[in-house]
Amino acid sequence: MSGKRKRVVLTIKDKLDIIKKLEDGGSSKQLAVIYGIGETTVRDIRKNKEKIITYASSSDSTSLLAKRKSMKPSMYEELDRAMLEWFNQQRAKGNPVSGPICAKRAEFFFYALGMDGDFNPSAGWLTRFKQRHSIREINIRNERLNGDETAVEDFCNNFRDFIERENLQPEQIYNADETGLFWKCLPSRTSVIKGKCTVPGHKSVEERVTVMCCANATGLHKLKLCVVGKAKKPRSFKSADTLNLPVSYFSQKGAWMDLSIFRQWFDKIFVPQVREYLRSRGLQEKAVLLLDNSPTHPNENVLRSDDGQIFAKYLPPTVASLIQPLEQGIIATMKRNYRAGLLQNNLEEGDDLKSFWRRLTLLDALYEIAMAWNLVKPANICKAWKQILPTIEEKECLDFDEKDISGTTVATILQHTKGLENMTAENIEKWLEVDSTEPGYEVLTDSEIIRRAQGQTDESSENEEEEIELIPEKHINHTAALQWTENLLDYLEQQGDMILPDRLVIRKLRATIRNKQKMTNSSQ
Repeated sequence: MSGKRKRVVLTIKDKLDIIKKLEDGGSSKQLAVIYGIGETTVRDIRKNKEKIITYASSSDSTSLLAKRKSMKPSMYEELDRAMLEWFNQQRAKGNPVSGPICAKRAEFFFYALGMDGDFNPSAGWLTRFKQRHSIREINIRNERLNGDETAVEDFCNNFRDFIERENLQPEQIYNADETGLFWKCLPSRTSVIKGKCTVPGHKSVEERVTVMCCANATGLHKLKLCVVGKAKKPRSFKSADTLNLPVSYFSQKGAWMDLSIFRQWFDKIFVPQVREYLRSRGLQEKAVLLLDNSPTHPNENVLRSDDGQIFAKYLPPTVASLIQPLEQGIIATMKRNYRAGLLQNNLEEGDDLKSFWRRLTLLDALYEIAMAWNLVKPANICKAWKQILPTIEEKECLDFDEKDISGTTVATILQHTKGLENMTAENIEKWLEVDSTEPGYEVLTDSEIIRRAQGQTDESSENEEEEIELIPEKHINHTAALQWTENLLDYLEQQGDMILPDRLVIRKLRATIRNKQKMTNSSQ
C-alpha cells in the first residue's frame, strides 16, 4: 500500500509555470507528477487561469510571487480593487505616493464606495494591502526632488551593468510603448480640437485606436505595430484574415491596451519574432524588453519566455518619459508620417477632403500607419537610445537623419488641398500634435474607479458588439481573381501615362494567382 502523498502548497510562481506548460500542450497527469500534486489541483489551476494571471500581472514584486502561496482576499474587496487601480495609475504617472497619502486615499474610497462601519487605514492595513498584492514598496519617491539628472544617471548606470552581466548586445535590447491615435482626424481651416477633428463642412468625429511600437536598440528589427481597436471584426475588414493585416490587430471595448492583450502580444508575437530575428543574425536567443510602468504592463514574472531567456525589465516611473527611447521623437515621427500620408493620398486621389474623410476606413488607416512606421529610419531609432546606451557603436547609427515630417512639409501639401490652402502654421502644428499626449491605457477618474470596483460597466459597452455591422464573408476563387487582374492590366496598358513599374507589379501578382490556381487544380 502506497504511503499518503505529502501535501504540497504551490506558490503563485509555481501556478504561473503550470499555466504556461498547460498552454504549451502539457498534460494534467504529467504536471501533477512533476509538482507532486493531484490532477484535480492542476485542473483547478487551469480553471482559475485568468484570475491567477490577473493577480500576478498587477503584482509589483517577482520575488514575493515566488514566496506567496495564496490570493487571500481582503475583508473589503471593493476597496482593495479601487486602491489597486488608483495605485497603478499613480505609479504609471510617476506621481509620489507615501504611506500617509495611501491611507488618506483609502479612507476616501471607503466612504465613497458606501461601505458600512468605520475604517481605520492603519499601518497594519497598509502592510497587509502590500502583501496581498505583492507590492514591494508602497513609497514611490519623487526623484524630481533630488534632480532628474541624478535619477536618470542612476538608472542608466545600473542598466549598463545589467546588460554587461547578461552579455546582451544592442540588437538584443528592445523597447515597446503605446500611444493613442486619432486615425480619422483630418485638419480643418480653423482649429483642431483634441480627439475631435473636423473637415470642412462636416461634423466633429472621434475615432481612436491604441498603437504600440516595438524595436530594438539598433533599429534594425522593428516589429509589426500592435493595434487595439474597439471591434473584433470592423466593417472594413470584410473577409480579410486578420493574420494577413499589416499590423497585429487586437480588440477591446474601449480600444485600450490591457493586461490580457499585452501578455498575448508578448507570448505569441514578441517572443517568437525576436527568436527568429536573433537566429537569423547568429545571436544567442536572449533579449530584454524595456518598458514603462503602464497599468497595462504585467509583472516581470508574467513577461518571461518559457526558458527565461526573453524577459521584461521596467524603467523607474519618474524617469520613463525622460529616457524611454520610443518617446524621444520616434512615436511622434511615426504619427507625423501617418498624417502627411493621409493628405498625400487625398491629393493623389484628386477628391475634396470631405469625400476622402467619408471613404477613409480603419483598414485604410492600418495600412497607412504601417507604412508610416516603415518610414521611420533605423538610424533615428538607434539615436534615441544614446542616452541609455552612449557606447552603442557609431556604425549602428549610420545615416542618421534628423529631418522628419515638419509643419512646412505638410503646409506644402495643403497648398494643393482644396479649402485648406491658407491653413495657419499654428493650426497645422496643433493637428500634427493632436494626440501627442494621448496614453495607450485608460485613465480613470475617481468616480470611474469606484464604479469599476463595484463591478459596474458602461451601459453602452454591453451592446457594443450588436452595433458592429459585420459584412458576411465572400469567398473569391482564383478564377475570379485572375480575371480581375487581367482586366486591371488591360486598363493600365491602355493608359499612356502609366509607368512600367505599375504594370510589372500587377504582372507579378497575376503570376502568383496563376500558380495558386495550378496548385489547387493539381491537388483536386
